[in-house]
Amino acid sequence: MAKKIPPLTDSKCKAAKFSTGGKSRLFDGGGLYLELLPSGSKRWRLKYRHPMTGKENILTFGPYPEIGLAAAREQREKAKARLSEGLEPGEAPPPATMGITFKAVADEWLETRRPVWSEGYFTRISNALAANVHPHIGQRSISSVTGKAVLELVQQVEQRGALEMAARVLEAVGMVFRYGCGTGLIQIDVTQGLRQFLQERPPVEHFPHVAETDLPALLASVERYHGRPETRLAIKLMMRTFPRTNELRWAQWSEIDWKNALWLIPGERMKGRLAQKQTAPDHIVPLSTQALAILESLRQHSGQFQYLFPNVHNRRGAVMSSDTMNRALKIMGYEKLQTGHGFRGLASTIMNEHSGFRPDAIERQLAHRDRNKVRRAYNHAMYLDERKKLMQWWSDYLDEQLEKAS
Repeated sequence: MAKKIPPLTDSKCKAAKFSTGGKSRLFDGGGLYLELLPSGSKRWRLKYRHPMTGKENILTFGPYPEIGLAAAREQREKAKARLSEGLEPGEAPPPATMGITFKAVADEWLETRRPVWSEGYFTRISNALAANVHPHIGQRSISSVTGKAVLELVQQVEQRGALEMAARVLEAVGMVFRYGCGTGLIQIDVTQGLRQFLQERPPVEHFPHVAETDLPALLASVERYHGRPETRLAIKLMMRTFPRTNELRWAQWSEIDWKNALWLIPGERMKGRLAQKQTAPDHIVPLSTQALAILESLRQHSGQFQYLFPNVHNRRGAVMSSDTMNRALKIMGYEKLQTGHGFRGLASTIMNEHSGFRPDAIERQLAHRDRNKVRRAYNHAMYLDERKKLMQWWSDYLDEQLEKAS
C-alpha cells in the first residue's frame, strides 16, 4: 500500500528551511511539492507522468510565498485536468477551439462531402466513423486527439480481422484532420505517417463482375436461360446469398433451416478450413423470401438427394462441376464479364455503396475471416438481426433491378 502523505500547512511551508543533509522537498500529495533551495528561496513544483507517453517530468509553478499553498494546489488540479486530455500541462493555454469535439468537426466535414459523394458512399463513411471512431475519440476536443490515440483505435479494427475497414477508417480520420487544418481549427494532421504501421493487406484475387448499370440485363439473361433448371437456380441462389462457389456446390438439404429461414454452412467447409483441417463455427446465411422461393423450386429437382446440386452423372455421390455456372454465364454472353464467384464482389460493392447497413455486418455476411482467434470462435452469429435485414434488402434490390429490364 502506498504511503499516505500528510498535506502541507501554511505554517509548515513558512517555517521550512534548506539544511545540508536535511529534507529539500516537502510533499503535499498528488505530485506537488515545495522545493527548498540553498539560497533560501522556495518554489512549487509538480512531478507527473504523462498518460500517453509514460514519460516522467517536472513542472515548475513558481516561487513561494508569491504563490501560496492554495494557489499551488489549484494549479496542480489544472495540470491534472490537461493531462487527462492527453496534453502537456506546461504548454500554452488551449485555444478557443479546444472545446470543439472531433465528432463535431467530422460531422461538419461530412456535410461538405454530401453534394459530391453518392448517398451510398456518404453512408458508408459516416457509418465507419460512427462505429469505429466516435466511441473512442468522438467526444474529445479535436485539438487533444493524438496520433497514438488514432493508431490505437485503428489497430482495434485490425484485431477484428477487418484490414480493409482499418485502412478506410484511418483515411477518413485523416480527412477530418486535414479539414480541421484547412479551416484553421487545428495546426497539424496527426494521422500523417500512421499508414506505415497498419498490417499489410493480403493481395486480393479479383473475380470479374458486371458494373451496377449492367445488372438489370444480367438478371434478365439468367431468367431467360434455357439450360438445365438446376443451373439457372444455382445462379439465382448464388446471386441472392453470395457464398463462395464451393460452399454452394456442396450445400446439403440438411443445412437448410426452413423454420428460421437460415442456411448453416458447416465451418469445416468454409474457405481454407478443409485443406488445413481447421475447426471453425458454422457460417449463417439468412434466407430472404426470394431465396426460400428459389429453394422450393429447386427441391422439386433435387429434394430427394443429399446435395442441393447433385452431379448429373452421379446424383447420389457427387455435386455439379465447379465450372457449371461459369459455362452457363458464357452461353449468356458474359464470358470474362461475370463469374459465379464474382457475385460476391458485386454484392459487396453495391451493398457498401447503397444499402446503408454497417460495413462490419456486410463483412460478416461475406464470411471474411476474422484474424482474432478468440473473436473468430464466437462471432458466427454476429450482427445476425442486421444481416437478416441486409439479405432481404439485397433480394429486394435485385428484384427492382430486374424490373428495370422488363
